[in-house]
Amino acid sequence: MSDEFRELLKKIGSGTHTSKNLTREEAAKATRMMLEEIATPAQIGAFMIAHRIKRPTPDELAGILDTYDDLGQKLSVANIPSKKKPVVFGLPYDGRSRTVPVTPITTLILAAADVPVILHGGDCMPTKYGVPLVNIWQQLGVDFTTFSISQTQAVLEQTGVGFVYLPKHFPLADRLIPYREQIGKRPTFATAELVWSPVKEKIALISGFVHPPTEERFISTFKLRGITNYTTVKGLEGSCDLSCNRTAIIGMGDDKTGFTRLLIHPEEYSLNGKDLALESTIKLIETLQAVLQGKNTPLMSAVILNGGFYLWRSGICSNIEAGFTLVEEMIDRGAIRDKLKQLQNVTLSIN
Repeated sequence: MSDEFRELLKKIGSGTHTSKNLTREEAAKATRMMLEEIATPAQIGAFMIAHRIKRPTPDELAGILDTYDDLGQKLSVANIPSKKKPVVFGLPYDGRSRTVPVTPITTLILAAADVPVILHGGDCMPTKYGVPLVNIWQQLGVDFTTFSISQTQAVLEQTGVGFVYLPKHFPLADRLIPYREQIGKRPTFATAELVWSPVKEKIALISGFVHPPTEERFISTFKLRGITNYTTVKGLEGSCDLSCNRTAIIGMGDDKTGFTRLLIHPEEYSLNGKDLALESTIKLIETLQAVLQGKNTPLMSAVILNGGFYLWRSGICSNIEAGFTLVEEMIDRGAIRDKLKQLQNVTLSIN
């Protein structure tokens, strides 16, 4: 048992009236002691529950991320040929269970437009046990799970797409995943993963959220960590996917203009409709493949909506409407399909 960790646990776990917030340094220390298993399993589980009940402060989130930066392996964008600012998508690690994700297609769209994309995540995990992003890529013929960080770096530099795979590249964080099942709730680490960047340099960070207070914490955390280029999205199942069925609520941080609130109404662009339900992994992959082949599927509106928005947000297009048009053109000429083929070929050659 760690006496030092016990004092940190007592500080956050003393109840509504007497518990206290941790400083950034204390949160970083507590995170390190959990990741390195200096704290006992009982202490780790108690901390996760207590911290969830108390709710993390921006200082505490910043401290967690500081330790992630110290202990997790990272990619570099210094030698990528593209001059466009790379983006990192922060998605829930426990995947999707209700709606079909378009993130893989959005990734291919951006990469085909010369915008590097970095993703991160792990295997199927609690509490949702949804379809994880890495499994979707595997079904599309791109297996990121066997690569060392240097091999992943090579894939990123050759294709503009990288995936930091937790079991391989950040095993210290991955071995805390079973606690999510044991405590039955997402711990604060599930919040931190949405705003973590596994990249050494400055990038454009895109983070999904569900509840407005979470977005507020994100923005304050970005400020503490010196992140000025970011996008927050009230997306499907907490992801970065814009819904076709409701107004998209988006926050945009910029070096020059500061924070801007953006609302996108899909019906104004004739891109509204029901969000496609996730029936099975087999049907999911069939739908994504149909999009890549240019077929008019029920997912196409979501592909155009998301691809067009992120192309505009990445500076490829002068307005959102031009982004929508460009996505359709890229689909018609096979640019997205070709990007996937390049990814398949590069990953196979490295394997």
